[in-house]
Amino acid sequence: MRSLSLAVLLLAVPALAQDQTFPSTFQTQNIATNGTTIYVRIGGKGPPVVLLHGFADTGDMWPPLATVLAKDHRVIVPDLRGIGLSSKPEGGYEKKNQARDIAGVLDALKIDKIDLVAHDIGNMVAYAFCAQYPVRVKKLVLMDAPLPGLADWTAQLLNPLVWHFNFRGPDVERLVKGRERIYLDRFYNELSADPSKWGEVARNHYAELYAQPGAMHAAFNQFAAFSQDAKDNQELLAKGGKLTIPVLAIGGDHSYGPKMAEMARAAFTDVKGQVIAGSGHWLMEEQPQATVAAITGFLSPAK
Repeated sequence: MRSLSLAVLLLAVPALAQDQTFPSTFQTQNIATNGTTIYVRIGGKGPPVVLLHGFADTGDMWPPLATVLAKDHRVIVPDLRGIGLSSKPEGGYEKKNQARDIAGVLDALKIDKIDLVAHDIGNMVAYAFCAQYPVRVKKLVLMDAPLPGLADWTAQLLNPLVWHFNFRGPDVERLVKGRERIYLDRFYNELSADPSKWGEVARNHYAELYAQPGAMHAAFNQFAAFSQDAKDNQELLAKGGKLTIPVLAIGGDHSYGPKMAEMARAAFTDVKGQVIAGSGHWLMEEQPQATVAAITGFLSPAK
């Protein structure tokens, strides 16, 4: 019966995920923790699952998945430090520190163990969380982004598609100010298998959020922290070894594809790989039905 109801819910996921609206049953909360304030959406009942977004979007990327998971999970969707409706402090963008943000959110909600789903920079925060709090994570989904300092990170830095990893300095904010839509369009267009999957509503929505005071400054700081993140990850791996948490590593066939599983195996021992056809980097936007099905199938209890 559960598989039938899940199938019905998946059919309701639109072919193009352009709606950033969560179900009306979700509530929002601002949680002060670790020297910042994290904006969180919460809905559903059952085992808790946390969804972590990345750059060029916010927690608003997750409604297609959150809607399905909320049927039998308690779904927690934060905006990362400095992004979306979370506060924008000057520092603290090292992913090891942002993992502490997430731990603080969970402590405030009196949640211990979770499933964890992440995309892009969310992957990096997710690994730092797992490495520091391994007993708190039951299952982990990593989507289409590398982990600083691990696997072939140096080669990743030479990939021209990630030129923005090192786009910073005294003039970058002045160059982008008032042109946030133009800047973000570059990522939506170049990292998609089909840029038309990104509609005007979604593009304008995120451009408005990233045009908030301090938002782009914080976004650049996310990337500026990568060099420290690489050192932190290498130290975490050396100290704790590879983690045994079950992992689903998902890549778009026009992006990281099967390489996602290879990269994940640098830090985890139990890794299942899955490639989503017809997708670039933006799995939830480009192929929401297939992506939601892959995640929910992995998180479902073993039969």
